[in-house]
Amino acid sequence: MAWGPLPPGGEETSVRAAITVPSLLLVAALLVAGCATGAGPPTPAATNADGATAAGAPAATPSGGTTSPAFSPTDVAWLQLTVAMAERLLPVLALAAERTTDPAWRRLAAEVADAHRADLARARGLLAESGAPASNPHEGHDMPGMVTAEQLTALRAATGGRFERLVAEYLRAHLTQAVRIARAEQRGGGNPAAMALAARVVRDGSAELARLARLAPAPATTPTG
Repeated sequence: MAWGPLPPGGEETSVRAAITVPSLLLVAALLVAGCATGAGPPTPAATNADGATAAGAPAATPSGGTTSPAFSPTDVAWLQLTVAMAERLLPVLALAAERTTDPAWRRLAAEVADAHRADLARARGLLAESGAPASNPHEGHDMPGMVTAEQLTALRAATGGRFERLVAEYLRAHLTQAVRIARAEQRGGGNPAAMALAARVVRDGSAELARLARLAPAPATTPTG
């Protein structure tokens, strides 16, 4: 499911709403990410702090299953999206570690990959504990921050400075979005282990963005108006 670009300023506005409006669901953050499944989670009004519906039954996950009482639909939605995003980034980091001759780039790519593999394993483990279906509703979807098949093809064909610029572009987009949705999980999640993982994603992602900025500063934007 590929979604068109958001209007100027639309993504920032939606992100602020997702992390400031009290909600136990990550629906707003998922919409910011550009993906909503047909069998979506219940509305915030129908879900309480324990991840149960108003009727007292376990709340449905975004993929149509049920969670244990310890996991809210917000937790499951965030974990599923985190897994999907990390799976897309790891091939980029593998290429970077293999093909760049710059020691700083090789070190950054290797360390970010190690952190993401650890986070990916933890997120998969938590999803298994939650009782969510094994299938990921975000698999095959293209969302902001997620490396697309076309981008990976372009990266494989690139060399030299263009290769490093593309790696920087894709990594910056991923880390920025990963930190945003992890902050939404910190505000709206319910499971302590999932929220602890979100805190680690925010901490590590922010540090990695700072390292990336020193290694490959983001292109300056031209003021409009």
